[in-house]
Amino acid sequence: MQSAFIRRIDILNHGQALVWDRSLRSREHTMESAYSGRVVLITGAAAGIGKATAQAFAAQGARLILADIDTINGEETVAGIREQGGDVMFCQCDVADAAQVRSMLEMIERDYGRLDCAFNNAGVEFEQDKLADGDETVFDRIMDINVKGVWQCMRFEIPLMLKSGGGAIVNTASIAALGAAPKMSIYAASKHAVLGLTRSAAVEYGRKGVRINAVCPAVIDTDMFRRAVEAEPRKADSVAALHPIGRIGRAEEVAAAVLYLCSDAASFTTGIALPVDGGSTCI
Repeated sequence: MQSAFIRRIDILNHGQALVWDRSLRSREHTMESAYSGRVVLITGAAAGIGKATAQAFAAQGARLILADIDTINGEETVAGIREQGGDVMFCQCDVADAAQVRSMLEMIERDYGRLDCAFNNAGVEFEQDKLADGDETVFDRIMDINVKGVWQCMRFEIPLMLKSGGGAIVNTASIAALGAAPKMSIYAASKHAVLGLTRSAAVEYGRKGVRINAVCPAVIDTDMFRRAVEAEPRKADSVAALHPIGRIGRAEEVAAAVLYLCSDAASFTTGIALPVDGGSTCI
């Protein structure tokens, strides 16, 4: 049975979903070809923000490569997009493994001939201790996926983009990259590092036509979040109040930010950390 808090989330987000759907439909005519034929790679695409972003790109005609270590949900995401007529394939990939990332980018070059956009979204956030109580194994795993994973992806994505004259990369950071995250210090450090990679690479490759930005979500209504709510219901009631907008975010709202940063409309935008946070960083 759903908790009362999750039911409230559904009620709060239902009205926003209706507004979102109407807004999306009103833009379909002008945006339907925005990504037609563009080759887009999304990591961490099996669920949550990655899945929502894949669906948004597919709706605008992109040719998608979805990567994740979760084959079952990854293939389900692919099947759903194909049912809607989307051009999509799944690639199982551990982004912390250089050989796997290299192989994936070689496959993209061989089969697609180019890479126009990449959303480096794979990440983990299972830390629950104050810094002095932290575990080295947890530290290593978070840094491997959240930091090394982004670095591995960019170092193979950028050369392929350069071959075809440029491209756009978006990395998933977090509002934890913009401030403190109590009992998540390792996670916060990893997301600060993502911003360092993003900004440095943006300066290095800006003149060569590769734009690199980051999105910084606050609390987003994903399966991962709902599992956390079920595990700690006493803490859940205060989550919506952390956002001045009065609710938590939707994965589709982060997806919209990613599509904007990858679009021609953002052609003069690089090296930024874009909060998608319901006003959280204003407090």
